[in-house]
Amino acid sequence: MPEMSEEKVAAVEGSSLAQINDIDIDDVIDYVHKDLKRLPGYLDLYRRYLRQRWDVFDIDFTRDVRDWSESMTQEERDAFVAISSGFHHGERQVEVELPVFMLGGSEESRIYMSSQIEDEARHTVFFDRFYREVVGLPGDSVQEVLDASFEHVSETFVGPFGLLAYQADELRADPDDLAARVRYGTTYFLWIEGVLALSVMKITLSYCRNRGFLPGYYAGFTATCRDEARHVQFGMRFLREAVQQDPRMLQEIHETLRTILMINGATSRRVMLEALGWSQEEVRRLMIRQLTMKLTDVGIGLPPDLERMISGIQPELAGG
Repeated sequence: MPEMSEEKVAAVEGSSLAQINDIDIDDVIDYVHKDLKRLPGYLDLYRRYLRQRWDVFDIDFTRDVRDWSESMTQEERDAFVAISSGFHHGERQVEVELPVFMLGGSEESRIYMSSQIEDEARHTVFFDRFYREVVGLPGDSVQEVLDASFEHVSETFVGPFGLLAYQADELRADPDDLAARVRYGTTYFLWIEGVLALSVMKITLSYCRNRGFLPGYYAGFTATCRDEARHVQFGMRFLREAVQQDPRMLQEIHETLRTILMINGATSRRVMLEALGWSQEEVRRLMIRQLTMKLTDVGIGLPPDLERMISGIQPELAGG
């Protein structure tokens, strides 16, 4: 990946919520990968969080409501809801499960993790507002809106997030178990955030930008993607340090990836991404690129069987 210009980095890092609609999502995704080779320290990421916090209640969905009802086709609305619903539930799940991961690790990592938990809560409220105010799902409480969106969730959501719930239970038994932390970190930071989430962001935000639709969604989800840069960089630093601390942890990463890739694509219904301007092959290549870039940048090698499994990734998406 070519180096980002200083101007683009400054624009991504310094844009307010009101300015972020002018930022191309490709620049934000490049920003996610910008520091993967050197990986900022945990307190550096915490300082960046303090600078980049945004208020979810500052988003104006007035134009989005009109675009949703008057400009988008039913096929576009169906595909948009199907691909975004996993994100809605994923944000909520990690909001309540990340504290388990936070219990282990250094004090610096715990300080950083407190910021990510707040990010996940903010993202949950963002999707709650979008589904309530724009899509028009019923519900007076956050849980009721979650219940209303669940029928739209791709079956693929159950795989990685079900695995993550199991791994969170492992950590509750012993939060300092490094192998358990690596398994959780591989599923969450590498796959869910580093592959699924960034792919959903690229697909939906490219659609919004190309069509000129949903400016409130674009602003909030682009700001969310900028938050993901911190999350992914934290996770990749954790995995790299874990392998440096104990080289046997590389096998834990490999085994976890094997499990994830075995359940990838285990679904009986397909999200019709063509309505959003994406072919299944384009999404497959996007997911493979997101995964291999992160593994390469942090120096995590793969055995041949995993390389073959990655080449067979299926483009069924959920987010988190």
